Amino acid sequence: MSIVRVDAEAPRVAVEDVVDIAAKGGLKLSDQMATDFVTLVSGLESVLASLPDDSCVIPIPDLSRYPRTNIHVPTDNDLGGWASKVRNSRSRIPVYKGNLLKGRTIALKDNIGFAGVPCTNGTSMIEWTPKIDATVATRVMDAGGTIVGKAACENACFEGLSASAVTGNVHNPWAEGYSAGGSSSGSGRLVGTGAVDMSIGCDQAGSIRIPSASCGIVGLKPTWGMVPYTGIINLDATIDHAGPMTRTVRDCALLLEAIAGPDGWDDRQLLLGPDDERLKFVKPVDEVVLKAQNEMLTGVKIGVLQEGFQIDGQDENIVKCVRAAVDKFEALGAQVAPISIPEHKLASLVWMSSIALPAGRQALLGGMEGRKQLYMTDRLALVGPRLTQQQFDSLGPGAANLYLNHLWFSEKYGPAHQGKCMNLQKFISDAYDNALKEFDILAMPTLPHPAPKLPQNGYEEGMLKFTMRTTGMIANTSPFDNSGHPALSIPAGFVSAREDANVRLPAGMQLVGRKYADVDCLKVAAAWEKAYDWKTL
Repeated sequence: MSIVRVDAEAPRVAVEDVVDIAAKGGLKLSDQMATDFVTLVSGLESVLASLPDDSCVIPIPDLSRYPRTNIHVPTDNDLGGWASKVRNSRSRIPVYKGNLLKGRTIALKDNIGFAGVPCTNGTSMIEWTPKIDATVATRVMDAGGTIVGKAACENACFEGLSASAVTGNVHNPWAEGYSAGGSSSGSGRLVGTGAVDMSIGCDQAGSIRIPSASCGIVGLKPTWGMVPYTGIINLDATIDHAGPMTRTVRDCALLLEAIAGPDGWDDRQLLLGPDDERLKFVKPVDEVVLKAQNEMLTGVKIGVLQEGFQIDGQDENIVKCVRAAVDKFEALGAQVAPISIPEHKLASLVWMSSIALPAGRQALLGGMEGRKQLYMTDRLALVGPRLTQQQFDSLGPGAANLYLNHLWFSEKYGPAHQGKCMNLQKFISDAYDNALKEFDILAMPTLPHPAPKLPQNGYEEGMLKFTMRTTGMIANTSPFDNSGHPALSIPAGFVSAREDANVRLPAGMQLVGRKYADVDCLKVAAAWEKAYDWKTL
């Protein structure tokens, strides 16, 4: 390691401290090396002390332009939907993308920074109130939208079952006592009930699409890097996505157009100019639905992913519902044909094997070295190199399992295993890319089964039993977090709950497109939505 300067006059660190730190790393230093390192590290300490404060670059919002008042935790949280509410949170000078969201109300998932509003991330592990606004929040307000609060999310964003949030269970809008999905559970409920027009969720394994399918709304996990993740609590930078959750496809296009595009912070993003056609979503959607019904999708080729209908334990009613929905594309002018991608069955296993090392470090311990992005240092300062017992005990089953896996993988496997998983991710992503050379869209069920019933006592039943309730849930969603392809869930009909045939719950159809061709997913979904009323199928 090169050094910039050595400050011989700097206060000296103690040689005993140097020897002790080396010993903790399993090293024994010679007397000469210890003495030399005292001088070097003393100079480093002097440099660290001389650095200016980073407040000059932190994007603190101008509250005179972006006001917010009456920040509070509501007494009535709409059966778990709300984490907090605010008022008057809109730009006084909307300037961004032509007032796309004028008059619309938007909730932010409670892992998204919004200055002055507590950000729980669904857990009591740490208490943090951001000083910054996430880029997506600023863009919503600049586009004329009004942010009305934070939607509840599952504990540390690691659950697909809506029974772990620190704010309480989140109930399905179609059937109280059933899951709203997760981890963007509150977003799914609030949009599904009409409490808000739109919400921004986040997705690392399906956390936009799981609640969207469960709650009967439209949810898009955009192409990786399409929407800036700046100011949002990370899970794993290689799979972090933020995206729209809405009641209609056109609203999904509106919200995506408002929040998409590079922000100069997030290194995951292509440097697309504001006029790049890959950032235009509303006009193409409007043009498609104006066509004659049997011509809306002329020339579009839709591949029915066979492996997506072969998930272990898959509910047969889901299979029938989604197959019937996919078949309806032919009446809209599309060509529909089966496609086999054997690697799809491997994809979720690779996701499961690859997440422990990076997500344990990034999501729970705050380690983000190696990324060029906004670092929320005030939050990072609240977590140490290891979780305390109190912090660990505050985690839900999914997050606790992840942290223990992180410790296990760190001790037993390490970087070589992580590298193997990343290489396999590329292998699987290439398989999807090859299929998308032949087809414009891949179609499959979003989830293998309808929303399950919520446990009566949250996760008091224990880690294993709670986790087993959602086995296989992410088999069709997590592969596209790893690969980065855009994936949209649209409601396709109702099916019976597994626990009670008299309870009817939404089923979702997932549409996957080429990277940075998110508009194709939206156009195909918009055509289907225009032609068919999913509530009557």
